[in-house]
Amino acid sequence: MAGNIMIQGTMSNVGKSLLTAGLCRIFRQDGYRVAPFKSQNMALNSFITADGGEMGRAQAVQAEAAGISPHVSMNPILLKPTTDVGSQVILNGVVQGNMTAKEYYQRKTDFIPVVLDAYWALEREYDILVIEGAGSPAEINLKDRDIVNMGLAEMVDAPVLLVGDIDRGGVFAQLYGTMALLEENERRRVKGVVVNKFRGDRAILEPGLRQLEALCGVPVVGVVPYVHVNVDDEDSLSERLSRNSCRKYLDIAVIRFPRISNYTDLSPFERYENVSLRYVETIHELQNPDLIILPGTKSTVSDLLWLRRSGLEAAVLHASAQHVPVIGICGGYQMMGNTVSDPDGVETEKGTTIKGLGLLNMNTVFHGEKVQTQTRGVFRDIEGMLSSLNGMAYEGYEIHMGRSEETLRPVEGDGNIYGSYIHGLFDAPGIADEVLRAVCRQRNLDFSRLGAFDSAAYRERQYDLLADAVRAGLDMDFIYRLVKRK
Repeated sequence: MAGNIMIQGTMSNVGKSLLTAGLCRIFRQDGYRVAPFKSQNMALNSFITADGGEMGRAQAVQAEAAGISPHVSMNPILLKPTTDVGSQVILNGVVQGNMTAKEYYQRKTDFIPVVLDAYWALEREYDILVIEGAGSPAEINLKDRDIVNMGLAEMVDAPVLLVGDIDRGGVFAQLYGTMALLEENERRRVKGVVVNKFRGDRAILEPGLRQLEALCGVPVVGVVPYVHVNVDDEDSLSERLSRNSCRKYLDIAVIRFPRISNYTDLSPFERYENVSLRYVETIHELQNPDLIILPGTKSTVSDLLWLRRSGLEAAVLHASAQHVPVIGICGGYQMMGNTVSDPDGVETEKGTTIKGLGLLNMNTVFHGEKVQTQTRGVFRDIEGMLSSLNGMAYEGYEIHMGRSEETLRPVEGDGNIYGSYIHGLFDAPGIADEVLRAVCRQRNLDFSRLGAFDSAAYRERQYDLLADAVRAGLDMDFIYRLVKRK
């Protein structure tokens, strides 16, 4: 039987995903076969596995940190919000349809066999499972149907570390308040607390830590510093969207749709020292970029209407007319055609057809069956600014409901206008370099000033840096005693 440990948080965005990834890396470094597990994830950033299943991007990143291939058993339930009160429900990588929050809540316990089958499948294959909770275990209105925090910990007999975020303030109240709201049997599951994202002198923190231990009745297992690593965990993704980046030598503006998804596609561009990647949602923020990207979205029709109402559609079309390159990915690509139609009511009311941006001569029609596949090949027949990509190898994955009238090429378009259904297109060696080199040629910029990097080596280094920080911040002897208690 595999050892296990569960990371729960006092709230969302306290750093659970990053700590889970760090522990996965540490256990791998120490010679163990380790895998991540999160029973239920709510996120618009997803990943397609080698066998075509859809899972949370954060668990795919954790698997990469563990040195293994992502599999849907690591995230058997994925909820992708479609509205403020509903989500697309994906079980074991396969879309089951849309449910309102109330419908899902009423059916949640029906999915326990799905969760446990996935967990036991991993338990048979790995030495250690690092389990991530969701939100907070102290949501007292949801406890009776919990399958992702203490309910799951009980089902798989996992010891729990409770994590609080000191960077957001109030960490002592976070941790003690959460413990106070737990039932007695739940408190017994918590073996220690962790103060995360700490900046400063730990000696000043020590008196508070000792009092916290007395109040909570469990040890402080560690104080983990605020980690400056470039790893696509869920928390770093939300921070990426909220930050404002000053314009650098080469400036990329990404339209921040209300339902933006899979923006990890653009991570490679962030790693160039003199490239700015700005997420914009107003005309004022758009300014005069060197490249505009329309990213993926969970709701193509509604986000296209938002683009129109915000005035950004007109601004993008004006920039395009001034020869600013525009690249669309997945939903952003669908918007670039002449029309978007939804005859079956997949995203909107049945029979809806709206005008697209008209940047590409194509039409998109939504159908009920979702495309979920990994893909790879060689660029061919690309014209215009990105013609230098021809002959280069690419790989990535597709997740979309609509089909577009297009040739079967990874990138469609010519001149300065391009679109693709493929997520992760810029990750393959040399692709991001070549795209930026082409933009530099078109905008009369010096590519050598951007800097370059080895993407794969860079990611591995980031995981190692993360592991170093987590190992230094946590009492790993204590954690190993928890993991090996069985």
